[in-house]
Amino acid sequence: MQAIILAAGMGRRLGDYTKDNTKCMLSVNGERLIDRVLGQLTKLDLTRVLIVVGYKGQNVIDHIGNRYEGSLKIEFTTNPIYDKTNNIYSLSLVKEQMMEDDMLLIESDLIVDDGMFDLVINDPYPNLALVAKYETWMDGTMVRIDEENNIINFIPKAAFKYSDIDHYYKTVNIYKFSKEFVHDHYVPFLDAYLKTLGTNEYYESVLRVMTLLNVAEVKAKPVGGLPWYEIDDVQDKDIAETVFAKEEDKLEKYMKRYGGYWRFDHLLDFCYLVNPYFPPQKMRDELCANFERLLTEYPSGMFVNSLLAGKNFGIKQDYVVVGNGAAELIKGLMECCEGKIGVVYPTFEEYPHRKKPEDIVPYVVENKNLSYSADDLKTFFTGKDIRTLLLVNPDNPSGNFIPASDVLMLAAWCGERAVRLIVDESFVDFSEDWESSSLLDNKILEAYPNLVVIKSISKSYGVPGLRLGILAGSDGTLIDFIKKDVSIWNINSFAEFYMQISDKYFKSYKEACAQFQQVRSTFYGQLCHIPFLRVIPSQANYFLCEVTDRYTSHDLAEQLLSRFNILIKDCDTKNGLKGRNMVRIAVKSVSDNNILIEALKQL
Repeated sequence: MQAIILAAGMGRRLGDYTKDNTKCMLSVNGERLIDRVLGQLTKLDLTRVLIVVGYKGQNVIDHIGNRYEGSLKIEFTTNPIYDKTNNIYSLSLVKEQMMEDDMLLIESDLIVDDGMFDLVINDPYPNLALVAKYETWMDGTMVRIDEENNIINFIPKAAFKYSDIDHYYKTVNIYKFSKEFVHDHYVPFLDAYLKTLGTNEYYESVLRVMTLLNVAEVKAKPVGGLPWYEIDDVQDKDIAETVFAKEEDKLEKYMKRYGGYWRFDHLLDFCYLVNPYFPPQKMRDELCANFERLLTEYPSGMFVNSLLAGKNFGIKQDYVVVGNGAAELIKGLMECCEGKIGVVYPTFEEYPHRKKPEDIVPYVVENKNLSYSADDLKTFFTGKDIRTLLLVNPDNPSGNFIPASDVLMLAAWCGERAVRLIVDESFVDFSEDWESSSLLDNKILEAYPNLVVIKSISKSYGVPGLRLGILAGSDGTLIDFIKKDVSIWNINSFAEFYMQISDKYFKSYKEACAQFQQVRSTFYGQLCHIPFLRVIPSQANYFLCEVTDRYTSHDLAEQLLSRFNILIKDCDTKNGLKGRNMVRIAVKSVSDNNILIEALKQL
């Protein structure tokens, strides 16, 4: 068997990366694509490797040199008109060699798992196309297959329909063809296609014609969960470097992304915190039904959006500011907080990150379960020179919860000392008495003008992609400042429409919260049976767990990611938790929770 690598393209979409080199010379995590694939091919029993070069082709030839002498016989063919042709012409330049032996056909802009070549080589069927179930990042040629994995159609870009994506598979661009198939079928059709439609086409177009005429004889071979990526632009390069990072580097590469994990379909995210049981399908359908209009029309300004938020939470329009996520409001709030701020550690660090270290008065919780009460806070901060006190309730990452009555006593205590109390209740709806635990109430806000309440709608309402949060208080000066601080259109039409319709689904929300609490209770029991975890009880949608033996917190997070594609939060980097060997694990759906539990059992 021989291998043919197509490496003539210019790779314009990679910009500066291919300004002076062709795509196959691109470095991913310190290794060039051409070196990776040739290294993989050295493990196969190949008679030769034919590489078709074009743009900056001499660079490829010089780079390879004789470094594979003794392990691979490498021959080069040059496409002199690479800038006027496409890969169908590059392949036609080696059509005579193609007919001399069975072959692998490989495109040079791929990075694939080593198992890909074992998959295609070990399959007894002579003519195969490696394919992967369609995912959102995929572009290019798709196929449809029947129940016996016969390819029944090749779908070019122009014929792609999003309504059919459940039936699509993406070609990985690794093929295996027998020399008989190439000689008797492919090359004759290739010649005819070139004569009829010219050289600026793709070699898959030939397969498409053959499939339509029922002479292709090519089956699909699904690759399952084996990782691969096609690198066409700088974002592809970035994602590929994350997917194919070394085991010791992978966790850091994922964590620095701060979300966007929808790009990684096989990743199970137990790091970011979202209600798995809301919104209901009917609400999703309503959003989808209005997609086109919401996409093409402007959202309202703050006047309307604060009215909507006030309606949803039962508070006055003048008391509430709507933000592009709570993070936008936190930024503005911290900028107008003068003097020193009291912060409980460990906590959600978006708040203290907005202040200078010398302006923070830290209260580090050091007991075993990281628990504290309102009285603990009053005792510690009595006599401290603070103008603001921050309380995340339930706290993140500990899940510690202070009842509303005690929080109000703390608010009164702060008021007597001219201290502003910021209460972030983003996770309060996960608490057992959530309907009576929120401070979003006109009477409460009016009774405690020093109280500021922040709530992220992303967390408990399960819509982080909408980027919604609110800030509430009866301090008119503060509310006016925050409203002027944000831009006039700080949320989009989808977020506004969500607020417009959300009160219709309050019954579903109550049911989702009740269901969540049952699932959390079961999940807590499952985690407690893992011998190397000590699980801290939580009133939020996550558990802080101490890793007691066998692993460090970093090792556990690394093992779950590299072996099972599961992401959890290593808390060793958080203030107040350094060296305490703790991880934070989100509560997700029953099926997802069970996958994590089985992975932990295997570890």
